[in-house]
Amino acid sequence: MIFPATISPLNLSAQKGGTGNRQGDREGEGGLLTQTKSKTQRPPLYKVLLLNDDYTPMEFVVHVLERFFGLSHAQAFEIMLTVHKKGLAVVGVFSFEVAETKVAQVMDFARRHQHPLQCTMEKE
Repeated sequence: MIFPATISPLNLSAQKGGTGNRQGDREGEGGLLTQTKSKTQRPPLYKVLLLNDDYTPMEFVVHVLERFFGLSHAQAFEIMLTVHKKGLAVVGVFSFEVAETKVAQVMDFARRHQHPLQCTMEKE
């Protein structure tokens, strides 16, 4: 069995008219790493807002804040008072999917209990 003559990478690039550089004829590159890492961007965040109405009991709003946002009773009570006095309050800031889920959960829970409580989200 006859094997063809071995051609080294240096000879191969020289035969193709290159400089013989092992990095594929790229001049001016000094290291092994040639790709730069791209920075990943953080996803946009969304504020979840609770809106005041004249019919939803304050205790129900506190319960919603505790149940769906994991707030303590004191935190939930404070946010409920802000909603009551100012008309709305930011309950939390989340990624789009989490904010969308929380809004849907609050709205569904309020409707099932026959309350007109409104919960929305907006880009931060």
